[in-house]
Amino acid sequence: MTLPFEKCPVCGGELTNKVVEKILHGGKHTAVLKVNAEVCLHCGERLYSEELVRLFERIRNKLKRQDLTGFDPSGQTFTVDKEWFNKQIQPIADRRN
Repeated sequence: MTLPFEKCPVCGGELTNKVVEKILHGGKHTAVLKVNAEVCLHCGERLYSEELVRLFERIRNKLKRQDLTGFDPSGQTFTVDKEWFNKQIQPIADRRN
């Protein structure tokens, strides 16, 4: 992967190539991918190739259209109920309604 940066564009830190987990949302669906990215060793910023960014957009669009061909289901996603007992989560859950 070739990127136009030798240093992190956010903080100037050193970049290293890593395999990272990328989470993409489209409509009510979510996809998880493992991809190569340049990651800043100082601030954690992730840089992706232009090709990967285009792929992310295609995946998001498929998810929005509910075209799930090529996706394997892996569990379920849940929304926290507003009656949740954890007070640190409660204010966030209340904003959803």
